Amino acid sequence: MRLRRGGTRRDHDHGRPADAHPAPPWRPAGHPVGHPSGYAVELGGVRRQYGRGGSAVHALRGLDLALPHGSFTAVMGPSGSGKSTFLQCAAGLDRPTSGWVRLGGTEITGLSENRLTELRRSRLGFVFQAFNLLPSLTVEQNVLLPMRLAGQRPDRRRAADLLARVGLDGKAGRRPSELSGGQQQRVALARALVTRPDVVFADEPTGALDTTTAAEVLALLRDAVDTLGATVVMVTHDPVAAAWADRVLFLADGSIADTLDRSAPDRIAARMAALTAPAAPAGSAGAAGTAVAR
Repeated sequence: MRLRRGGTRRDHDHGRPADAHPAPPWRPAGHPVGHPSGYAVELGGVRRQYGRGGSAVHALRGLDLALPHGSFTAVMGPSGSGKSTFLQCAAGLDRPTSGWVRLGGTEITGLSENRLTELRRSRLGFVFQAFNLLPSLTVEQNVLLPMRLAGQRPDRRRAADLLARVGLDGKAGRRPSELSGGQQQRVALARALVTRPDVVFADEPTGALDTTTAAEVLALLRDAVDTLGATVVMVTHDPVAAAWADRVLFLADGSIADTLDRSAPDRIAARMAALTAPAAPAGSAGAAGTAVAR
């Protein structure tokens, strides 16, 4: 198992992949890959509206982005910015009101529910704050569950390798109740990686963990990207967690407000504070200064 804490991370070759297919205009620098499009997640003009008329809530307002294979992206934003809706639409858990979503080159927007379910089981991994392990299954059985659900033959050697990688060698026969919270989240990460998914979506994966354990889990996510070529998209409110990512995507009012590449926690926190700061009153010195700067 390779754990790296703090800001020490392996440098990557951030060459831009070739544009074999059209992609949205927001394209962060990524890793050269063998996939025809070079992108693991693509969204084009994605809007998500709940309700109609004057009471309608516009959770996403025409999101355009493309995330390369083998990258680690953190998604941040104030409450109500659209983070959860973005993750749900990108992962095929919710359908956009308009626009399109591609995962690993496959457009999922028009797929039936059955096809979407098959895709999520075989090509996506999920890590949640609450672990979501089945208490009646052993650690190994929990890890292999996505393979069984996808109709694949369970690969016990693959499960053993992943459990060793996340520091749980020798615990395959344990039940979740016999593990600490951090160990349970490591099982969840091994489960998310077992099918070699196109993308791992992580929703506040360290929210229920103490600082030390959270750093260990984040190091494992980082290592999965660096050594296994995994693609991770992580929603988080924590600047320390976001600092492990290759880039941070900031949402505000359902739109992309800003991005940062490989930044320290204090810089990420400052950018978040700027997003949540109240706007200066019209006609004030601050407002006038902003208008001139633009």
